[in-house]
Amino acid sequence: MGYLGRRIGLSQDKGDSTPGGADGAVGGGILDLFASGYFQRQGNIYNAPDAPPSGLTATGGVISEYSDGGTVYRAHIFASSGTFTVSELGTLGNTVDYLIVAGGGGGGGNNNAGGGGAGGFLTGTALPVSTTSYTVTVGAGGGGAKYGSTVLATDGGDSYFGPPSVPQGNTSAGGGDGASADTGTPSDAGGRPGGSGGGGAYSTNSAPGNPGPAGSGNQYGPSSPLNPAPAPGQGNDGGTGNNGPNYTAGGGGGAGGAGVPGTPPAAATAGDGGPGSPNVYAYGPSNPVTYAGGGGGGTNESSRPSGGSGGGGDGGATPIGGGLTGTYSTGGGGGGCASGPELHGANGGSGIVVVRYKLTATETAKATGGAISFYGGKTIHTFTSSADFVNTAQIDDAEFVLVGGGSAGGSPQGGGGGAGGMVVHSGPFTIPGPATNAVVIGAGGPGAPQGGSNGLGSSSTITFPGTPVTYSAYRGGAGKNSSDPSPGGGGSGGGGSFGATPAGAAENPATNPGATEYGNAGAAHASSSGGGGGGAGAAGSGTAGGDGRQLPSTYQDPESRVGTPGPGGNYYVAGGGGGYDAPLNPDNPGAGGAGGGGGGPWSTDPAPAAELKYKMDGKANTGSGGSGPAVVTQPSTFAPYTGSGGSGIVLIAYPT
Repeated sequence: MGYLGRRIGLSQDKGDSTPGGADGAVGGGILDLFASGYFQRQGNIYNAPDAPPSGLTATGGVISEYSDGGTVYRAHIFASSGTFTVSELGTLGNTVDYLIVAGGGGGGGNNNAGGGGAGGFLTGTALPVSTTSYTVTVGAGGGGAKYGSTVLATDGGDSYFGPPSVPQGNTSAGGGDGASADTGTPSDAGGRPGGSGGGGAYSTNSAPGNPGPAGSGNQYGPSSPLNPAPAPGQGNDGGTGNNGPNYTAGGGGGAGGAGVPGTPPAAATAGDGGPGSPNVYAYGPSNPVTYAGGGGGGTNESSRPSGGSGGGGDGGATPIGGGLTGTYSTGGGGGGCASGPELHGANGGSGIVVVRYKLTATETAKATGGAISFYGGKTIHTFTSSADFVNTAQIDDAEFVLVGGGSAGGSPQGGGGGAGGMVVHSGPFTIPGPATNAVVIGAGGPGAPQGGSNGLGSSSTITFPGTPVTYSAYRGGAGKNSSDPSPGGGGSGGGGSFGATPAGAAENPATNPGATEYGNAGAAHASSSGGGGGGAGAAGSGTAGGDGRQLPSTYQDPESRVGTPGPGGNYYVAGGGGGYDAPLNPDNPGAGGAGGGGGGPWSTDPAPAAELKYKMDGKANTGSGGSGPAVVTQPSTFAPYTGSGGSGIVLIAYPT
């Protein structure tokens, strides 16, 4: 027998396991076994560790992932009702955190009406889950009050997350509707309670100086049987209305503060909506989102009251008329109307539900920045505001889309604003790394009063310092007015106006190597009407804005709300704004192009004082153009505004 340190028999990889085999050699020498055991214990031979900790396996909603302090979270974002299904439990704890925001309340109608209250804002942590399906209900925004009918404003819808067997579980209350002044039909001078309360209007049944009552917040707060103590509060009270020679309404309450009351007659200003509250569950600490702002109240003064941060719609002011809609998927309250000819309150914004959990204990993401989601084997970064795209290493096979900010329509008798240019790089594109790549989202051009300057949007860009190249989607061309003969060119051109001012052409002063650019000219004026602005998919035609273009299939996640509907389905961006149409004709308005373009003015009554739409803004984060306004002679105090352009968007995708 040999000594320790020499092998007896062949090694394990060469020996025959059967004694008396072909060579009579049995494998598995003593030294092999000793060495293997000894060095493995000493750490000199690789010993496969246990599987790394992992999170839940679940489906439902739009998926987002981000890192927080080195831990990776996965969030499921529900912009509409659905089901959150857990199919497998992980090893990082079988609990979830949640955010539940209800729909915002509608704004009040008639004269100087209250703003809608924000939807309830409810969060929770460490909720135990099991391998089952959970109901997700996303509340709709409440309807704004309609003048001259029996339709009052309505509360926002409740939102819910939890097992179907526990319907009284985690519920956030819909926002209370704003009050409609009791000077017409319908009337409802008191704001209603809700997650946050609706703002009060003024009441002729109260003595001057007495406040119009507002709705209270926290309908499903700590004292509610739906959320027993110590559940957190969900919102705040609305602001009271003011009675007096200059009547003003209160703003709706928000998740972060109460609505502002209408001021006494000496100051005579309506109340702003209460601020919303920020939360990081959807996109992480570097991309907080503010939800549940209250709608602004209405006033007969010229200054439009602001909606609360977090999606609240601005209130109406006399030169503008109706309130603005609460932003979808924020639970923002709708703005209350003013004492102008457009006596409608605005709708509240729909709610949202976010469910998140730990995915891994160590960061694995290739890049950060924007809202991160996953679809079709790709990781998608969606930028709706300027930020950095930071990649930790080189990324191959990337692709991206940029849309510039749309521009405003022209005034008076103006053309529609042109959409921002659309730049598509379908890949493969290499992003050198590690690098910090600046992403700039172009702003929409601001609307202007009659005779004011045309509002130009700004370009959207990505700068890749390792290339080095800056890709740029040019802003839209402004809609023309009768006194402005400038060309109005842009990513898509602005429409011409009454007075023979020309339409703008499609252009881009930047160079975008390897990418395809989309944009079209605006339409020339027709008779006494304004031409439609150009869109990414088509030129303006008559008073209609040109259609936008559908995003590539990479970005067509069915759960996503990017873009708007169009002739080929959803996901359209960069539609042109509609031009002024004369005479105001409900059967032939200056329609905004598919992709978010603002529609031109139209009337539902031959005498337009009853119900007239003067302008429409381009939709945010579509790069669409705003509409041109009408020329209004009655009432003489009304000064029509052009529609503002929509802000741009940037999307970056690469294999997951």
